[in-house]
Amino acid sequence: METGIRMIPLAEERVIAFKEEMQEAFERGFQGHVKEDGDNQWQVLPDGDFYQSLRAEGAEAYEAVDADGQRVGGAIICIDGANRHGELSFLYVKPGVQGKGIGQAIWKAIEAMHPEVEVWETCTPYFDRRNIHFYINCCGFHAIEFFNAHHRDPNMPEQYDPSDGLFVFEKRVKHQ
Repeated sequence: METGIRMIPLAEERVIAFKEEMQEAFERGFQGHVKEDGDNQWQVLPDGDFYQSLRAEGAEAYEAVDADGQRVGGAIICIDGANRHGELSFLYVKPGVQGKGIGQAIWKAIEAMHPEVEVWETCTPYFDRRNIHFYINCCGFHAIEFFNAHHRDPNMPEQYDPSDGLFVFEKRVKHQ
């Protein structure tokens, strides 16, 4: 398990590099599942989704830095303090350092930064077994819904192809 991960707020001058690093991590994770849409390749991390999450009310973006000061990943979350709810919009670990507990260390750091959150939510495509394993077995989330062609997400009617399928996960935090 990786230790010594620090979460530092994303600086404005690092936004583009942060997005590129996240895109690379997601593309590596989605190999074999990237679609062709006419002449344009489907983006694993569409610019619109990234910037919408980054600029949402209550959004916080962090870069994960290891004990040697190297950037190893990051996350974008959205906190609704009034409802004690948090959304994990994106979490990534850079290629080359995956499988070393960094993702779990990032998640634990996020939870530690927001002890007021009682319910966390996130989602991932149906085919991303590594993410499904990570959220359920490493972070303690539970699948609560599966959006697909027969059960569409009313909040995202045009943002993704419903034939792809999307799991929604929730984690209820028990405070001592």
